[in-house]
Order: sequence, then structure tokens, then C-alpha cells
Amino acid sequence: MSIEKYIGRRVEVIYEDSKGRITKRVITVYSIRDGRARVLDWGKRSYRTLSVNRILAAVPVIGGRAS
Repeated sequence: MSIEKYIGRRVEVIYEDSKGRITKRVITVYSIRDGRARVLDWGKRSYRTLSVNRILAAVPVIGGRAS
């Protein structure tokens, strides 16, 4: 998964947390460093750090909808 191409963009991701739970999130990717992505999670309305290797899928959000 190459999340780097989405820096500065809003994307919908499928993410597996450390406990194995799968979630769908809409995020804006701000930076990637040392295998971690710094993002704004729109659902939680807060900044988060996500492990890049736990992002299972990502698609850009265009016009309010994932494409």
C-alpha cells in the first residue's frame, strides 16, 4: 500500500488496529515518517498517528465521496 501518494489529500482507508479490529475512516494525510502516517481523522475530529503497514486499502475522496 503506497499511502505516500495521498499526502495532502482526503482519503477513505480501511485500517486494522493493534487489536485486529477493522475500521473504515476518512482521513487527511499530513506526513509519513518511519512507517507512521500523521493524519487528521475526520470521524474522530482529531489528529492521529497510524501505522502505514496497518492501512489495508485507500481511495481518494472526491466531492464528499470515495471514488
